[in-house]
Amino acid sequence: MSILPDNASGDLALALHQHYARNQRWGFIWAMWLAVLWGAWYVPGTALWYEHPYADIPADATTLRLAATAVMTWVHAIAVFLFLLLWNMVLGKVSDYGRTIVKFRQISKWYALASLCGGPLAIFGSCLAMFYAGPIFAAISSLLFPVVGAVIAKLWYNEKISSRAALGMAIIIGGGITIYAPGLFGEASSSHPHAWIGYLGGAMSAIGWGSEGAVAARGMDVSDPDVGIQCRFTFEVLFWGCLILPFIALFTTIPVGQLIYETLTNGKAILWILLAAVTHAFCYTSWYKATSLIGVSRCGGIGNLYAVFAILFISAFTLQIPEWYFLAGLSLTIAGSFVMFSEPAESVSQLREVTKAKAAV
Repeated sequence: MSILPDNASGDLALALHQHYARNQRWGFIWAMWLAVLWGAWYVPGTALWYEHPYADIPADATTLRLAATAVMTWVHAIAVFLFLLLWNMVLGKVSDYGRTIVKFRQISKWYALASLCGGPLAIFGSCLAMFYAGPIFAAISSLLFPVVGAVIAKLWYNEKISSRAALGMAIIIGGGITIYAPGLFGEASSSHPHAWIGYLGGAMSAIGWGSEGAVAARGMDVSDPDVGIQCRFTFEVLFWGCLILPFIALFTTIPVGQLIYETLTNGKAILWILLAAVTHAFCYTSWYKATSLIGVSRCGGIGNLYAVFAILFISAFTLQIPEWYFLAGLSLTIAGSFVMFSEPAESVSQLREVTKAKAAV
């Protein structure tokens, strides 16, 4: 029996509903920004491969190209970190960042693990896919990341996936496949002796980004997403700069230092890196904010709209008119996003109610 008067109970229910609706609305807004910025990232990310020193590497020099991808990913991570630092300076959260990152056992360990999933696995893999299998395959392979993330979140900490959310995810993924499948088959049919590296990179990107979303959500349970994303890129910069690249330089004959120097002294390469970094920095900011508000699966489902925006940006950049299947895929992805958006706000607010109930038993 409630100890509150009837009017007080009604006011509380109304206030809670408005709170949940506001969180849901902002969660989907941030997820849409994730999609827009992620789609834009594929243009400068691919263009960088056509600048010195990357364009000068022979096609059959696989080991050198893998090392160059590592250098590319590290420099990109540094640029993203700087943009995120500026973002947190504007928000006045730099001190929060310092307090969070030093609490490794309690909080930042999750962001360290997320950086391994997102950097050496996902971003590195996506860069490989862009070159060896083409940007179309790089994009379609990542479409599976919300499925990976939702499954991990469900099995690990029992994040609820409603039937409406699952239906919306399925429709959006179907739309993305409709957009990219014809181009994928065209690229796959061309003879390329090292195409398997691109396919492996695509699988790495889907698994990496899906895992990162689930892992980072644990850190965002007890920290601010703006601070969390800067912690995540701090660890990625350290992993590349203090462990992976020094290991390559010490135990191989690959000229890592020369690759870094030639990258940093090439104005066009730096321009593409900065464009890729600014889109990725705020793409990641949107992703982490949306995940903290609407959960891993819903954020991933809406984020998959990046397929549409990638086509738009690539078409504008290359001046190529999209094919008929773009309109079909566009219709499906928009329909799927509306299915997810129409989910009641209260169900989004109770993503882990089952987990909490079990913990209380």
